[in-house]
Parts: sequence; structure tokens; C-alpha cells
Amino acid sequence: MRHQHIRRSAKWVLIACSTMLLASCQQDIYQTSFTVKNKLDLDRTSETVSVPVEKVEELAKKFGTENLLIRDTGTDKLLVTQALDNDADGNVDEILFQTNIKAKEEKKFKVEGLENGAAQKPKSELTTYSRFVPERTDDYTWENDRVAFRTYGPVAQQMVEDGTPGGTLTSGMDAWLKRVDYPIIDKWYKGYLSDPMFYHKDTGEGYDPYHVGASRGIGGIGVWADSTPYVSKNFTSYKKIAEGPIRTVFELTYAPWSAKGTTVKETKRISLDLGSNLTRYEVELQSDKPLPNITTGITLHDKKGEVNVNEDEGWFRYWEPMDDSSLGTGIVIAPASVQDSKVHKVQASDQSHLFVIGKAENNTLTYYAGFGWEKSGQFKSKQEWDNYLADFAKRIAFPLEVAF
Repeated sequence: MRHQHIRRSAKWVLIACSTMLLASCQQDIYQTSFTVKNKLDLDRTSETVSVPVEKVEELAKKFGTENLLIRDTGTDKLLVTQALDNDADGNVDEILFQTNIKAKEEKKFKVEGLENGAAQKPKSELTTYSRFVPERTDDYTWENDRVAFRTYGPVAQQMVEDGTPGGTLTSGMDAWLKRVDYPIIDKWYKGYLSDPMFYHKDTGEGYDPYHVGASRGIGGIGVWADSTPYVSKNFTSYKKIAEGPIRTVFELTYAPWSAKGTTVKETKRISLDLGSNLTRYEVELQSDKPLPNITTGITLHDKKGEVNVNEDEGWFRYWEPMDDSSLGTGIVIAPASVQDSKVHKVQASDQSHLFVIGKAENNTLTYYAGFGWEKSGQFKSKQEWDNYLADFAKRIAFPLEVAF
């Protein structure tokens, strides 16, 4: 009996070991490894990495993209992710995550598929956010943990054209200066309903001292011809594509407008990543005649600030006084897309700008525009803001290499 008991125990141990080995093999089948390499001699923080779904197609088909996890192999930690449907066709195109990666470093990651993967995904305390705001005429606003922006819709335009107080006529981009990493859009607009000056007073979270008027604000666009910027009016429609812990994406369209007799149809795809001070703009201008350029700009307000231009590296900035602090604004664009740049100073209100004149190849121009507020604590000087823009330009020129 004792020998039989030993034989039975050995048999069950063998079965248990075989089962564990099989489970291990199955787990390996449900994983895909990949590496991320930083070729720059520059530490990169809050860098967004994209995993195309086509690279993990088998896992996605078996478990669904909502059940795919991304793990940092070095730390064995699951990472915050965001599934992104870029063309809004109902199918996820890529999975985003962020990482910090040192100069010349290569890091390893895994995509894991699990039946209950969605329940195991870590949550983020920080997020990106955007929305249409009908409660204040018809703004469209967006933000992340560092900055916030807005622009203006057709109701605000109509109010100006009808002579109704409170309207805004511009396709320029406004800045909301944040001092906190949590969302403020909903809170500030709610406060506005009872006090129209609510977000123009800094009570510790930041405020809106930035004037756009008829200017380009921070990154509005137009066409430069005969020493004149031709621009659109307010956006006429919007489409929200995504928001989440990594990125918010939306599109704005504009009524046809005239650039020195050429009819232009304008569409902007706008996105903002967590941890970034710069919004990404992908602008498409369709026209009945070839356009000489697509020009983006930064308002110089009262012209008391300082301009710095580096066409070779592709960054342009303005540093100006802003109440009891200073504000740096900037544009980053691939140098190959730059045709010229101009500091355009005139007497007319809201018409002095730092213009970056881009090459209108395939009717599109992609660039980044944003700001750094000294009082937010993110930047202590114009030199730090310049360094940020220069580093950002390098990161755009040399994206992280992802290899499966």
C-alpha cells in the first residue's frame, strides 16, 4: 500500500509539473516582446510610444485590444495605456503608453493578452481632456497635466458680426495658464457661469490673462502673401476623436476663406499628449489654386518681449512679461518644412507676429505650438524655455525606435 501511495504521489507531481509547464508555454504564446531605443544623447521623459495593432494582431484577435496589457520588462510593472482609433472607424489602430528613457538607452517591453486584461490595467491619476463648451458661447478647449488651450466657434463669430457683446472673432489659439496637474476646464467654466471673471483671477490653479483678439495667438495659421497674412474665421464644426490618460485628439473645420483670391478649405487635426507643453497641429488646406505657403504664427502682443529663432533646428519662440511673471510661447517644426520666418511688427492691434512660413507640400503642414509659464514652476527662465524647445525639436527629429 505504501509503495502504491508513493507511486500515486509521484504521478500527481508529474501531472502537476506538466500542467505548470503547459501553462508557462501557453503564457509565452500570449506575449509579444519589443524594444524601444533612444538614439539621442538626451534623457527623454514622458515619451509617448505607439504599438501598432497590426504588430500584435494575433493577440488582439484572441483577446480583444481592451484586454492587451503592456509591461516594462525591466521593472516588471504594468503600464498605463490608451487604445486609439485614429480614423474613428470603430477599430483600434494603436495602443499608446509612456516611458522615461535615458540617453542612448534601449528598454524592453511585452504586450500580454489575458482574458480579463482590462480589469488588470493600472489607472492614471493624470489625464488629457478636450470638449466643446456650449455654456460659454461655443469654445473648444483642451488640456493635459501642464497646459490648457481653447479656440472659438461660429456662435462667437456671429455675435461679433451682429454687434452683440461677448463674442470673439478669430481662428487664433488661446492659452489658459495652469499651475496644477489636474483638469481645470470644467471647473473654470462652471465658475464662469456665476462670475464671468472667474478664470481671469488666479486663486492658486492659474488663470487666463492671455489676449488673442484677431491675432494668431499661439499657433494659429494662415497664408502669407505680399507682406499680408490671410486667415480664416472661427471654426464651423468639430469632431472629438479621443481622450484619455495619454492623448486627446479632435478635428476642427472652417468655412471656405480667401487667400488673395484663392479659395481655401481648412481642416485641423489637433492633439495633445500628457506631459507635453506643445500641442500638435496637422493642418490641411485644400485650394482651387496652388498655395505659396502655410504660415503659422505667435502674437507679439505689445512687442515688449524677446524673439529667438533657430531655423536650422526648427524652433521659434517669444518670451514676454505676463502680469507679475513671464510667459514663453513657441513653435517647433521640422526644418525641412520651413520656407522662411519673419518678425512682423506693425501698429495695428493684434497684428504683430513671429511668423513661421511653411512649405505647403501635399496641402498639409505639421507643427507643434505651446507655452511655458514661469509662475507654473515648470520653467524658471527663458533659457530653460529655449532648452525645452531645442530638446523637443531633437525628439521630433529622432523619434524613439520601436522594434518587434
